[in-house]
Amino acid sequence: MILTDFFILLRQELLITAIIFGLLIVKLGKDRSNESILMLINLLLLLNLAAGFFCSTEGALFSDMFRTNKLIVLEKNILNLAIWIISLQSYSWLKTHKHVIEFYILLLSALLGMFFMISSGNLLMFYLGLEMSTIPLAAAANFDLSKRQSSEAAMKLIISSAFSSGLLLLGISLVYGTTGTLTLSELSSQMGHNPLQVFAFILLISGFAFKISAVPFHLWTADVYEGAPIAVTAFLSVVSKAAVLFVFVSILYTTFKSLAELWYNLLFLLALLTIIIGNLFALRQDNFKRFLAFSSIAQVGFILIGISGSSQAGTASVVYFILIYVFSNLAAFGVVSLVSAVTGKEKISDYKSFYTTNPMLAWVLTIALFSLAGVPPTAGFFGKFFLLMAGSANGSYWPITIAALNMVISFYYYLRVVKAIFMDANDKPVQKLVVPALPKLALYICVAGIIVTGLWSSVYDYIYSLSPGF
Repeated sequence: MILTDFFILLRQELLITAIIFGLLIVKLGKDRSNESILMLINLLLLLNLAAGFFCSTEGALFSDMFRTNKLIVLEKNILNLAIWIISLQSYSWLKTHKHVIEFYILLLSALLGMFFMISSGNLLMFYLGLEMSTIPLAAAANFDLSKRQSSEAAMKLIISSAFSSGLLLLGISLVYGTTGTLTLSELSSQMGHNPLQVFAFILLISGFAFKISAVPFHLWTADVYEGAPIAVTAFLSVVSKAAVLFVFVSILYTTFKSLAELWYNLLFLLALLTIIIGNLFALRQDNFKRFLAFSSIAQVGFILIGISGSSQAGTASVVYFILIYVFSNLAAFGVVSLVSAVTGKEKISDYKSFYTTNPMLAWVLTIALFSLAGVPPTAGFFGKFFLLMAGSANGSYWPITIAALNMVISFYYYLRVVKAIFMDANDKPVQKLVVPALPKLALYICVAGIIVTGLWSSVYDYIYSLSPGF
């Protein structure tokens, strides 16, 4: 019975591990075409995603170092969905690459670390999972070995990650020194307003802020996004941030609940700075990856407002918005990835008259940008609405008003791209692209997700039912 519980509770991690070992065996075997390898991997990732919806149960292992419940399983399923979509979108780029299997081993190793991080019941386990997810990503950022920008992106990611990890580890050390434990369930009753504990908490907040690119800890983001391959940029923007935010919400609402008054004010300050700076810098970007980098920074600001609500609605709104963000951001990255793989073009100015040659891709990109901007009736509108409603639960309406006004600014720079796609003239528009079946499937899934998650209220209701009350 104990062994059965072990396999059930760890099934998502064990499946990812099995896929990694399977890829190693394929690598050691006879040479296969990239197309056949990609088909096999996408099938395995789909089976892994489907398996995540079965045998969902609650429990803990290794003296509460590892824990899981239905909400945690859902969060991991969202990450599984995201990496499968990224894999489908990367087909055009990877089919001509020399190191396809190595690429997937790096991403899946990072995903495995994120799974352990989300299920951590101990700060040390969280830190190990965080490092396990960060190091493979730095190698993946340097995957375009012939490009100097890719090496630069990897170096900046390593340096910024090392700095933020150092802050986290120092904060964890101080927490252990003042409480004598690292178990999250025990820390909740021992954390107080001791100056050393408050300082440790600020260090932890700073470390998390680096990982999610909150202002003023965002300086690495745009350069790394621009230099890394688009598939890695999409992974960093969606999967990596989502995993850290899932843990961030859980730790704030449980372990550091006694410091709620302190982190409530800190979160609102970080949120407003993040939204304003992200929007202002997004206004002047021409490179699409840098544009989406600052767009993602602004989105994090809205998520921080939702977290500040410190309620069941806060948890539900964050998970719901991240699900929407997966579909919206990956739809945008999917189009950019296709254009870049075939033409090498990554500037917004290159997309002038894009609709005249690629109407389907133009509409997918437009729907994605509308959702990111929060234009009704796309899912992004409802996601931001629930985040702002959750953030207003404590009665602080002026920060909510500032955030809502910033949505108007975001409309401008998102619609600027839409204007280029449909209205601006271009003597040499992007050529007519032949979209392979797998990337086309990924784009259709993203568009369907943007529509369904927004208009089908049962999605939010289900997430709300799994969220713990406070």
